[in-house]
Amino acid sequence: MSEDLAYATATELAARIRRRDLSPVELLDAVIARIEARNPSLNALVFTAFEEARDRARQAERALTSGEAIGALHGVPTAIKDLFDFKPGWPATFGGVRALKDFSVPAHCTYAERMEAAGAVLVGKTNSPVMGFRGTCDNYLFGPSRNPFDTTRNTGGSSGGSAAAVADGLLPLAEGTDGGGSIRIPAAWCGLYGYKASFGRVPQISRPNAFGSLNPFLFEGALTRTVDDAALALDVLAGHDDRDPFSLDDPTTFAGATRRSISGWRIAYSPDFGVYPVDRRVAAVVQQAVDAFEEAGGAVEEVDLRFDYDQRELSDLWCRLITPLNIEGLEGLKAQGLDVLGEHRDDFPPEYLRWIDDGHRLSALDVLRDQRMRTHVYDQVQQVLRTHDLLVTPTLAALPVTNAEDGNTIGPRAIEGVDVDPLIGWCLTYLINFTGHPAASIPAGDVDGLPVGMQLIGRRYGDADVLAASAVYERLRPWQDTYARCADRSIT
Repeated sequence: MSEDLAYATATELAARIRRRDLSPVELLDAVIARIEARNPSLNALVFTAFEEARDRARQAERALTSGEAIGALHGVPTAIKDLFDFKPGWPATFGGVRALKDFSVPAHCTYAERMEAAGAVLVGKTNSPVMGFRGTCDNYLFGPSRNPFDTTRNTGGSSGGSAAAVADGLLPLAEGTDGGGSIRIPAAWCGLYGYKASFGRVPQISRPNAFGSLNPFLFEGALTRTVDDAALALDVLAGHDDRDPFSLDDPTTFAGATRRSISGWRIAYSPDFGVYPVDRRVAAVVQQAVDAFEEAGGAVEEVDLRFDYDQRELSDLWCRLITPLNIEGLEGLKAQGLDVLGEHRDDFPPEYLRWIDDGHRLSALDVLRDQRMRTHVYDQVQQVLRTHDLLVTPTLAALPVTNAEDGNTIGPRAIEGVDVDPLIGWCLTYLINFTGHPAASIPAGDVDGLPVGMQLIGRRYGDADVLAASAVYERLRPWQDTYARCADRSIT
């Protein structure tokens, strides 16, 4: 596959297919060839269904020639994530749990269901950490995903395989899910645009617990190389579904938002949310990047958020909030005869087991106290966004870490001399999973060739505003040329 086709956007590919100057079958064959050549050096995709995809591509081609109605992503290849993301007959290892290598769930996740309805072609599943319980991408079954900008480094997680695939031109877009930053974290480390919509914008279908996406707020979305592609993906994924009790019944579309101006906007900038240590090199890149919004006619004002808790208390809060959902999933597997914590405890990293054990000891009063802490975070973020159109921060406090050799890569334990939780404490993302605001990570620059992300946070349900500001930044500080560094790397 030529580099031009490899790095063509989903928007461009869909348009070419509609014009019939690009065949879905030819495109898929080129994608498969590139995956076969380059994926071994990345470990981005951990399951492929190429023959099934070829059948879908042939169906897409027949639809074009027969004049059938076609969807917005007709014939465009994509992939789903190997976590809580399913397609019937496909393996579901929940992030590389060895005991689940042959397990499957007879259901579609929202991404698979709606992408296929829009004509996209699913080619396989991408790598993720065990149960998504960390900001890096590694596990004992498949090993780490490798960063296309430096394959000794990690991609970030939990949607790390998807990020590697998109940054390296294997796919134009791929699924990300986000319970603490899992779209935005790997977007930052892999130089991509990662968009997390407002809570309820994209349906989150879960059973037997339809309310499982609350603690913290969970999201499905896409990792892309452009803001236009993110808006296109959001238009495909968003929309009411009565299986989700929190699904918004709002027909708004978002493709047009990327052409809006931000002149006159008040933009709040926080270099550290008031509590996080941030690598001074990362901070310098983001400090310079935020100037673009003033060039676009916005007024940038540094703000001081005042949390009553330090960053260690906040990262522990995230771990406690998400632990019951994990316990519920493990109990569900046990009910199906898979006692993974009993018979296969060694399949789980020790850091994960510590939180699961703690979770079993949580009381009702503990849960109530945690929701009060979460409310405090919501109030502080909301206070800023009452008087500003946007809140901007670094996405992450650190640069990509080196991959471990034991399947258990973690983040930094200290930043600028301050101890942080290596699972999530270096991520300025999970606070927005407490609150449900729309947020994106946008490429801000690099440090010695390693990408740095900038986080844009909008008002509740202000998805169009985040996309508009992102697109303005992309026009002023385009990042498309950075992927040449990935394309030029050795794959031997």
